[in-house]
Amino acid sequence: QVQFVESGGGLVQPGGSLGLSCIASGFVFNENVAELSWYRQVPGKEREWIANITTTGAFTWYRDSVKDRFTCSTSNGENILYLQLNDLTPEDTAVYYCKADQIVPRAELWGKGILVTVSS
Repeated sequence: QVQFVESGGGLVQPGGSLGLSCIASGFVFNENVAELSWYRQVPGKEREWIANITTTGAFTWYRDSVKDRFTCSTSNGENILYLQLNDLTPEDTAVYYCKADQIVPRAELWGKGILVTVSS
């Protein structure tokens, strides 16, 4: 069964940090995945892209609002995707999703999402 499961969310104070993980099962990053991504969604708003990373972890791209605060990485040998969130603000409160772009068959593999709440 193909699954992508997020963990690590929760409540954090403004200025704090949090680490998210996304564990893949049923597929392998360096065999059949073109790219990995993180998205987030605030209730009532559209889901927005945060970051992309190549499966080797060699290249990353970030949304301007999170650049220099968030870091995306992979642990290819364990098929885990990470997102380190630093210097969090209430505007970062959202459900965070990981996504893998499967090559064959072409498909987007989404995690179910995990809630991050930034509040004092």
